[in-house]
Amino acid sequence: MIPIGDDNSGRTLTPYINYLLIAINVLVFVFAQGMGSNENFIMSFATVPEEILNNRDITGGGLGKTPIPVYGTIITSMFMHGGFAHIIGNMMYLLIFGDNLENVMGHARYLAFYLLCGVLATLAHVYMSSYTNTGMYTPSLGASGAIAGVLGGYILLFPKNKIRVFLIPFIIRVNAFIALGLWIALQVIEGWGAMGREGSGIAYAAHVGGFVAGLILVHFFVKRQLVRARY
Repeated sequence: MIPIGDDNSGRTLTPYINYLLIAINVLVFVFAQGMGSNENFIMSFATVPEEILNNRDITGGGLGKTPIPVYGTIITSMFMHGGFAHIIGNMMYLLIFGDNLENVMGHARYLAFYLLCGVLATLAHVYMSSYTNTGMYTPSLGASGAIAGVLGGYILLFPKNKIRVFLIPFIIRVNAFIALGLWIALQVIEGWGAMGREGSGIAYAAHVGGFVAGLILVHFFVKRQLVRARY
């Protein structure tokens, strides 16, 4: 079930920040990452749990020197992606769901919400890596955690919004509660199955952590007079 669009009939604000976030992600992937070919950049600016937990840069074993404080990689990693499928999927979700949140939050609050959810998602991944003692030296990257926060906020504010999804070979319309509820359920199930295993390649804890952060934080960022929630 792949989301391809949603109901934007209530949108009154042009989502400049959402467009900017998408543009930055694409520009970083194309020019800084060389469309995924610049391993030195990836190994220097992605988040490494061991570095975050001990506040020290680690080189060797494939990891590159980080020219900024290691905590800064929590932000830089949010704008990096592992390949074309990774960035296309993430940007599609952000394009579909992010504008609705920016509409009810305003530009500045939406940016703060997005970044905060991304930070908390990464910290959830770092904590889970430490708890299970897996992936401590594995770089993590991607906007998925921040976007999961957007999805968490969306499902709480717009549970009955109609989402167009591609369900091979059909395009159908379902409530956001169903589409995003299935998404987070899948993250929890697959994350539980991957817990404690090296090399899963997906930071499920970041997805779940970001989603929960979005659920909890969304009402602190919404401009009450602009809410068009559909319960």
